[in-house]
Amino acid sequence: MIHLRHKLSKRDFVLDVDIQVPDTGITGVFGESGSGKTTLLRCIAGLEQEGGLPAHKRNIGYVFQEPGLFPHLTVRGNIEYGARRAAAQRIDRESVVDMLGIGDLLERKPDSLSGGESQRVAIAAALLRSPDLVLMDEPLASLDRKRKDELLPYFDRLHDELSVPVIYVSHDIEEISRLCDHLVLLDNGRVAASGDLLDVVSRVDVPVLSGRNAGVVLWATPVDHEDGLTKFNFGDGDIWVAGRFEATGTPLRLRIAANDVSIARDRPTSTTILNILCATVEEVHCVDTATALVRLRAGNQGLLARVTNRSVRRLGLKPGDQVFAQVKSVTVRH
Repeated sequence: MIHLRHKLSKRDFVLDVDIQVPDTGITGVFGESGSGKTTLLRCIAGLEQEGGLPAHKRNIGYVFQEPGLFPHLTVRGNIEYGARRAAAQRIDRESVVDMLGIGDLLERKPDSLSGGESQRVAIAAALLRSPDLVLMDEPLASLDRKRKDELLPYFDRLHDELSVPVIYVSHDIEEISRLCDHLVLLDNGRVAASGDLLDVVSRVDVPVLSGRNAGVVLWATPVDHEDGLTKFNFGDGDIWVAGRFEATGTPLRLRIAANDVSIARDRPTSTTILNILCATVEEVHCVDTATALVRLRAGNQGLLARVTNRSVRRLGLKPGDQVFAQVKSVTVRH
């Protein structure tokens, strides 16, 4: 485990963190703007005056929102600069180049690269320092949706193939849900929750996850295709998802947002919603005067539905009730 213990005061803001996170995989740090995400990364990197080792004595790779490449060097020169700073070369350069798909960019200068290409080069430079830990501060935030979608598969490869632990900051819950294994929720400089991603994202008692960020992540296996859709099986049920995903037998992550789940007492018959699941109400949590989060159990998987308190009263929803969950859309990590 990696022990993160940092306390820093800045005017009217105090960061106070004391937690342990895994020393493998990707740990996500999520919270609203001003919650202390970037400040935490800067403390870990030694860039804040809080005592401890200075930054140059910490074997940490840092990937910022903007790539920050040397404009006078080629891509090859930028990544070799990172490699020269390594105390010991533990990460193979060719493997990193292949993993990030930058082999055909090596002789180009940064000003000829797209935003996504530049970010891939910045990640390669950070990895080739052979760090003990990599910090990524919203590396996709400056990209438009098209460039972000182009880059996400490379992050999937990082997740699957990289042996160095990563702490990944983002304000996008879908990014976090797709890439991370462990999740730390920050709220006003303090840890609101920390633990396995699948457990933390499904909590109903954490304010930062009570609105549009509410939802669950589950594992399901693609088993069939029809009309441009893929059928996923999650053990006790099926979910249809837009797009074609190969039936390799390997489970994929599905994120189902609470806003995309509705509840019916009786099975709907005339509806455009394809995914209708038998479910049991486990918990009804009042979020505010208007809305509630309802935790559901569908077979061996949990779901969340964000509904109005008026609907809760109208349907008389309470724990133990048998209902039908209608799932509108699903995002998939592939």
